[in-house]
Amino acid sequence: MLHLPHLITDLGLILGAAAIITIIFKWLKQPLVLGYLIAGFLVGPHFTVFPTVAEVENISVWAEIGVIILLFSLGLEFSFKKLLKVGTPASVTAIVEVMFMLMIGYVAGSLMGWSKMDSIFLGGVLSISSTTIIIRAFEELGVKGHKFAGLVFGILIVEDLVAIVLMVLLSTLAVSSQFAGTDMLMSVAKLVFFLVLWFISGIFFLPTFLRKAKKFMNDEMLLITSLALCILMVWLATIVGFSPALGAFIMGSILAETVYAEKIEHLIKPVKDLFGSVFFVSVGMMFDPQMLAKYALPVVLIIVVTIIGKALSTTAGALISGQPLKSSVQAGMSLSQIGEFSFIIATLGLTLKVTSDFLYPIAVAVSAITTFTTPYMIRISEPLYEWLQRKLPASWTSAIHRYSSRSQTISSSTDWQVYVRSGMVNTVLVSVITTAIVMLSSHYLLPYTRTRLGDNTWTTVIGAVCTLAFMAPFLWSLAVKQHRKDLVEKFVSQNKYRTGMLLLQLFRTAIAIFLIGFLLDRFFSPQIAFIVTVVMLLLLIIFSKRIQFLYSRIRTRFLANYNEREEQKAKKDMLAPWDAHIAEFVLSPDMPGVGKTLKELAWREKYGLNVAIIERGNMIINTPKRDQRIFPGDALFMIGTDDQLDQFKADMEAGKSLVAEKKPIEVVLEHFNVTDDSVFANKNIREGEIREKIHGIVVGIENENGRIVNPDSSYVIRPGDTVWVVGDKLRLLSLQKSKQLV
Repeated sequence: MLHLPHLITDLGLILGAAAIITIIFKWLKQPLVLGYLIAGFLVGPHFTVFPTVAEVENISVWAEIGVIILLFSLGLEFSFKKLLKVGTPASVTAIVEVMFMLMIGYVAGSLMGWSKMDSIFLGGVLSISSTTIIIRAFEELGVKGHKFAGLVFGILIVEDLVAIVLMVLLSTLAVSSQFAGTDMLMSVAKLVFFLVLWFISGIFFLPTFLRKAKKFMNDEMLLITSLALCILMVWLATIVGFSPALGAFIMGSILAETVYAEKIEHLIKPVKDLFGSVFFVSVGMMFDPQMLAKYALPVVLIIVVTIIGKALSTTAGALISGQPLKSSVQAGMSLSQIGEFSFIIATLGLTLKVTSDFLYPIAVAVSAITTFTTPYMIRISEPLYEWLQRKLPASWTSAIHRYSSRSQTISSSTDWQVYVRSGMVNTVLVSVITTAIVMLSSHYLLPYTRTRLGDNTWTTVIGAVCTLAFMAPFLWSLAVKQHRKDLVEKFVSQNKYRTGMLLLQLFRTAIAIFLIGFLLDRFFSPQIAFIVTVVMLLLLIIFSKRIQFLYSRIRTRFLANYNEREEQKAKKDMLAPWDAHIAEFVLSPDMPGVGKTLKELAWREKYGLNVAIIERGNMIINTPKRDQRIFPGDALFMIGTDDQLDQFKADMEAGKSLVAEKKPIEVVLEHFNVTDDSVFANKNIREGEIREKIHGIVVGIENENGRIVNPDSSYVIRPGDTVWVVGDKLRLLSLQKSKQLV
């Protein structure tokens, strides 16, 4: 009789339990993550009514793979470009909330008599909210389009990155068993170094590789290649001392910048669902009712701390960042739970054997309860805001409103700020690449050449020359290249910032000299290193044009790969005619183009779509002529591809112009003070033509008598008045610079 390995029977058992329980939870409209946790408990060693898993150790391996795939998928959704776009409010709110929960978690653990390490990891567990649960709750409650939802999604993106940093810091702390500021700083510096290095290398090589292999890349090969790259980065992260989860996340975020991101995300979803379910079931298997009964009071206390602490800290952070009271309260109530990353942080403590056995089941219990409470917290957020609006002193609400209004005014960067910022970013990126070349050379190239060619002077010279050749383009960009030539010429013509430009260039040159000396010191004596450094700088100047050509090619390749995804999206994907099909689209009265002829709309020229039939009430118009007008309620049967039809529907629903391409207008709330010399002084709103100039409206006036909301156009503006307007951001900024808004 053949023997079936326990690994297979155990896998069948946990997947079967997960399938049954999650179907029930889907029917009950409850989060599936909670269903996985309960399924894990039912097949775990602490519940013996049903068959249980025979070899828990094997399942832990599956669970670790699940963590890797989950973090890889999260990285695919993350994208560093998204992080740059979330803005200051989300970043400030996330940092305030995480810092507060780290502190309050540590204090709560200490008050309960827990060890220092248990308390620190408790703070880490409580500091990260659940992306999965929040997205599910927003979809079920229909609030994804609300203003506060955008803030919440931005906070979650920042929290994901903070969680990665936390894992590195907690690992360092666990190994050293004490809080050493130097060790922590070195860990963060090491993390930043490898993040930048991996990201630059990945963007430079991976899109090119995928493009070259495109003709071989069917869905199967793309999936296998993506998983292979993920595991490779997991191995590299482990080699340099980071967690496997970090490596998976980094590779996902690199692939998120390629044109294959959406396709990889689609292909990886079944794999993520499979291994993710195994991970969450394995989490539920560790849920011990006896342990929970023993620590019932701490569980209740931590649940209260989580809900109240995260709601208060997120609300406070949002207010500090300049968000209105309503959005701040709604964001705070939405983020009052813990989830996936909390399990991973708790698992990290167990893996490193620095936390007690009770922390993990407590984290699971807290997550389960706060998962249930999340939808209700979101529902009561608006009533809570209204209650606060009534109960808070009027002076407080007025102060919050003024602070929020000032925080949302237009801010622009000067040319000098742009020059310095781009110069520092370029210096950091180039320095990281050059340092990596030095480290690779000293650790691998030099030992290799000495092994093959013998340990002598010529071997050392060959190794140093090869390394300097690789470093030359990057050293040239630091020491010789004129940074932002367009701005330099502008500053010189205006006779401005000469000292600042000189200091920045000297700083960049000093970095280049240090990096050359850093390399040569590993190969030669200090005296020889100094001489060669001087010679190297002279060679960089002499061969400047050739090196510039090489550097330009490297930079062009990187930027092309980095921007490839956006450029691909900007182009219309013109598919073959046989990919087209007929789709019905009903026009509503508020959609653009209603009342115009098909010739005026030019849908065929813009989208590649053809209107085959117009159904108007009981009347059918087959193959309408170009002079046929369309009216509200018409059902249009249009021929086109999926992408063409999707673009058409998106433009119609967004209310964009269907005749000519227009840049999207960013509308902002702004205010300005009227002086005696103002062009608006002693004129009414109509005479001042404020609305025409800002492409918006005047929404309020503040004067010594109080505040006027939505003033009549006949209102006469006096010196000293504060005028609040809503209008086009670019136009307002232009008027500010030209001193017309004074």
